[in-house]
Formats: sequence, structure tokens, C-alpha cells
Amino acid sequence: MASGWGITGNKGRCYDFWMDFSECMSHCREPKDCSLLREDYLECLHHSKEFQRRNRIYKEEQRKLRAASKKGEEGGDGTHTHH
Repeated sequence: MASGWGITGNKGRCYDFWMDFSECMSHCREPKDCSLLREDYLECLHHSKEFQRRNRIYKEEQRKLRAASKKGEEGGDGTHTHH
């Protein structure tokens, strides 16, 4: 990764993020000064925030479907006849 070459022989997808982070680390006084650049680089590598967001969206969609299904079962179709 640090070489900058990706799997296809071109520049790696996260190389620019790595260069920004690396440059910051070489000039900073404390590593925490580069924490945002590190976070960007790691997100590019692992997509963890993206996956967390997708999971939250999926869970919310499932919750809404269950709620709609439950509401449909309780409400019926409105054609109840009483004998």
C-alpha cells in the first residue's frame, strides 16, 4: 500500500489519503493532530462507517416493515361482520 501501486498496477484507491496522513504525521507535534486524516485513510481502507450506516438503514427498514405488518394484522381489512 505504501508504495502507491494498486492491484491493477495503477495508483491505489487510498493512496492519496495515505499521502495526506503520512505528510501530516511527518510534520505534526502530536499524533492526535492527524487523527482526522487517519480516520479518512482507515475509512477508505475498511469502509467501516459506510457499513455501519448501511446496517442502521437496513435495521430501520426492517423495523418499519415489521411495524406495518403488525398494524395490518391488528387492523385487518376492515370487512369484519358481526353475527
